[in-house]
Amino acid sequence: MAVSPLAIKAYSAASELLNNPKSLDGKGNSTKEATQSFAATIEESLSKVNEMQAEKSRMIEEFASGKNQNVHELMITLQKTGLAMDMTSAVRNKVMQAYQEIMRIQF
Repeated sequence: MAVSPLAIKAYSAASELLNNPKSLDGKGNSTKEATQSFAATIEESLSKVNEMQAEKSRMIEEFASGKNQNVHELMITLQKTGLAMDMTSAVRNKVMQAYQEIMRIQF
Protein backbone atom coordinates (compact mmCIF):
# COMPACT_ATOMS: atom_id res chain seq x y z
CA MET A 1 0.00 0.00 0.00
CA ALA A 2 1.46 3.34 -1.03
CA VAL A 3 1.61 6.32 1.26
CA SER A 4 -0.41 9.20 -0.09
CA PRO A 5 1.25 12.55 -0.78
CA LEU A 6 -1.13 14.17 1.71
CA ALA A 7 0.16 11.95 4.50
CA ILE A 8 3.76 12.74 3.58
CA LYS A 9 2.96 16.47 3.49
CA ALA A 10 1.24 16.35 6.89
CA TYR A 11 4.10 14.33 8.39
CA SER A 12 6.76 16.70 7.05
CA ALA A 13 4.85 19.74 8.38
CA ALA A 14 4.55 18.14 11.82
CA SER A 15 8.20 17.13 11.77
CA GLU A 16 9.24 20.67 10.87
CA LEU A 17 7.27 22.09 13.80
CA LEU A 18 8.82 19.59 16.21
CA ASN A 19 12.37 20.09 14.95
CA ASN A 20 12.17 23.87 14.92
CA PRO A 21 10.87 25.04 18.31
CA LYS A 22 11.60 28.69 17.40
CA SER A 23 8.79 28.49 14.87
CA LEU A 24 6.31 28.10 17.71
CA ASP A 25 7.48 31.29 19.44
CA GLY A 26 6.89 34.87 18.47
CA LYS A 27 3.77 36.03 16.70
CA GLY A 28 2.54 32.53 15.94
CA ASN A 29 2.76 32.85 12.17
CA SER A 30 4.18 29.37 11.70
CA THR A 31 1.59 27.87 14.01
CA LYS A 32 -1.14 29.66 12.07
CA GLU A 33 0.31 28.40 8.79
CA ALA A 34 0.52 24.87 10.19
CA THR A 35 -3.09 25.07 11.35
CA GLN A 36 -4.21 26.31 7.96
CA SER A 37 -2.16 23.60 6.32
CA PHE A 38 -3.73 20.95 8.56
CA ALA A 39 -7.21 22.27 7.88
CA ALA A 40 -6.50 22.37 4.15
CA THR A 41 -5.15 18.82 4.28
CA ILE A 42 -8.24 17.56 6.08
CA GLU A 43 -10.54 19.42 3.70
CA GLU A 44 -8.71 18.02 0.68
CA SER A 45 -8.80 14.50 2.09
CA LEU A 46 -12.53 14.71 2.79
CA SER A 47 -13.22 15.99 -0.71
CA LYS A 48 -11.27 13.06 -2.16
CA VAL A 49 -13.28 10.61 -0.06
CA ASN A 50 -16.47 12.32 -1.23
CA GLU A 51 -15.32 12.00 -4.85
CA MET A 52 -14.63 8.31 -4.28
CA GLN A 53 -18.15 7.85 -2.90
CA ALA A 54 -19.63 9.59 -5.95
CA GLU A 55 -17.53 7.40 -8.27
CA LYS A 56 -18.69 4.30 -6.40
CA SER A 57 -22.33 5.31 -6.79
CA ARG A 58 -21.84 6.04 -10.48
CA MET A 59 -20.17 2.68 -11.08
CA ILE A 60 -22.91 0.80 -9.22
CA GLU A 61 -25.58 2.53 -11.30
CA GLU A 62 -23.70 1.76 -14.53
CA PHE A 63 -23.29 -1.88 -13.54
CA ALA A 64 -26.94 -2.22 -12.54
CA SER A 65 -28.12 -0.67 -15.81
CA GLY A 66 -25.82 -2.88 -17.90
CA LYS A 67 -23.61 -0.09 -19.25
CA ASN A 68 -20.52 -1.54 -17.60
CA GLN A 69 -19.92 -5.28 -17.16
CA ASN A 70 -16.47 -5.06 -15.53
CA VAL A 71 -17.06 -6.69 -12.14
CA HIS A 72 -13.39 -6.55 -11.17
CA GLU A 73 -13.20 -2.78 -11.56
CA LEU A 74 -16.42 -2.38 -9.60
CA MET A 75 -15.17 -4.55 -6.74
CA ILE A 76 -11.84 -2.73 -6.60
CA THR A 77 -13.65 0.61 -6.42
CA LEU A 78 -15.94 -0.69 -3.68
CA GLN A 79 -12.95 -1.89 -1.64
CA LYS A 80 -11.04 1.39 -2.10
CA THR A 81 -14.06 3.42 -1.06
CA GLY A 82 -14.73 1.20 1.93
CA LEU A 83 -11.13 1.49 3.07
CA ALA A 84 -11.21 5.28 2.63
CA MET A 85 -14.35 5.50 4.75
CA ASP A 86 -12.82 3.26 7.43
CA MET A 87 -9.73 5.44 7.56
CA THR A 88 -11.83 8.60 7.72
CA SER A 89 -13.81 7.16 10.62
CA ALA A 90 -10.61 6.16 12.41
CA VAL A 91 -9.16 9.67 12.06
CA ARG A 92 -12.43 11.21 13.29
CA ASN A 93 -12.45 8.88 16.30
CA LYS A 94 -8.85 9.75 17.18
CA VAL A 95 -9.59 13.47 16.91
CA MET A 96 -12.60 13.05 19.19
CA GLN A 97 -10.52 11.07 21.71
CA ALA A 98 -7.87 13.80 21.70
CA TYR A 99 -10.54 16.48 22.19
CA GLN A 100 -12.07 14.58 25.10
CA GLU A 101 -8.66 14.11 26.68
CA ILE A 102 -7.94 17.84 26.39
CA MET A 103 -11.31 18.64 27.97
CA ARG A 104 -10.42 16.44 30.96
CA ILE A 105 -7.31 18.49 31.72
CA GLN A 106 -7.80 20.72 34.73
CA PHE A 107 -6.30 24.19 34.58
